[in-house]
Amino acid sequence: MSNNNESSLLFDEPGPKGRRHIRIANWIGGVIIAIVVVLILMRLHNPPDGENQLDWALWQPALSSEAWTDFYLPGLWMTIKASVLAVIGSVVFGLIFGVGRLLPSKILRAVSGVIVEFCRAVPVLMFMIFFWRLFSFIGMQSASYWAVVIGLILYNGSVVAELVRSGVGNLPGGQREASLALGLTATQSLMQIEVPQAVYAMLPAAVTQLVVVLKDTALGSIIMYTDLLQESRRLGSMYFNILQTLVVAGVVYFVVCWLLSKVAEWLPSRMQERTAAPAEPEPVAPIAIMDASNVNQIAVAKELGEDRYGGAPGRYHVHHRGTNASVRHWRQTRYEQGYDATQPDSEKCKERAERGIPLQNLRPRGNKSDKPGNE
Repeated sequence: MSNNNESSLLFDEPGPKGRRHIRIANWIGGVIIAIVVVLILMRLHNPPDGENQLDWALWQPALSSEAWTDFYLPGLWMTIKASVLAVIGSVVFGLIFGVGRLLPSKILRAVSGVIVEFCRAVPVLMFMIFFWRLFSFIGMQSASYWAVVIGLILYNGSVVAELVRSGVGNLPGGQREASLALGLTATQSLMQIEVPQAVYAMLPAAVTQLVVVLKDTALGSIIMYTDLLQESRRLGSMYFNILQTLVVAGVVYFVVCWLLSKVAEWLPSRMQERTAAPAEPEPVAPIAIMDASNVNQIAVAKELGEDRYGGAPGRYHVHHRGTNASVRHWRQTRYEQGYDATQPDSEKCKERAERGIPLQNLRPRGNKSDKPGNE
């Protein structure tokens, strides 16, 4: 239902003619894509200068168990290892400098803004090459690994810092005003009230950014980092089937990124379930005619109907109390439900009820006629 509402906001629902045109365009696009795929396969099967790339002899080394245990899985582990550490560092970097851009101090805001904008402007590959050369020069172990991690932290941390800043900026302004009215300082309001909400709201975007981090680790192959792409290239160099090994690596990248994107789609709905307040159902009037709670409603409807549509007006004002109240015997009902000293006829009702005399014929005191004006 929600998907239909969202799509209706994006464009008008097409009519029968529009749906027919869309269906025809889809068929034409599908046919064109199928033709392109067939032409590519034919080209791979019979290249102008080279051997058949669809030959099983070239695909078998790329799909063997040794290729997975010795190349793909170790490379995938190094990719995930760098990605996880880079994501943790990016979140820490983004929180520090994202909050720094929101602090009351102008100096801290300026310094944080310069750092964030610089890290966003410089390409991540340039960061990797710079730190790789620096760490190699000082003799640091695993220079390529740390160069990849730090390069990803600096670039993606600046993105997280902007997410924090925008998340705090999108919060209602009344929250800060209320916290200041309660005696909190601007910094306390920022750290204790605003930033936690912004962090919780940016989690889906942070998971989406994890996909970017995972893909950017492939840039580490340029500085000889043994990630999934580098291991696939090594395997292809051994068996002279670089195309086949890169295709397998691309499928692995696709599966991992697809799983992360599914997590990013699931996380907002899960967060909404955990944070949404329980909604109480709106009261609905009973419909069943035999429902005891309908007695008062039917009585009121009859009384209003008599006055509204010109019928005989009610002799007395209708009193309703409880689910067993009625129009005609309201005195008896009122007395049975409890003695009320404010009712003028309570004493008479009490005396006549004790003597066993019916109460429905009792008239209010002071009434000299049955006219509505003398009630």
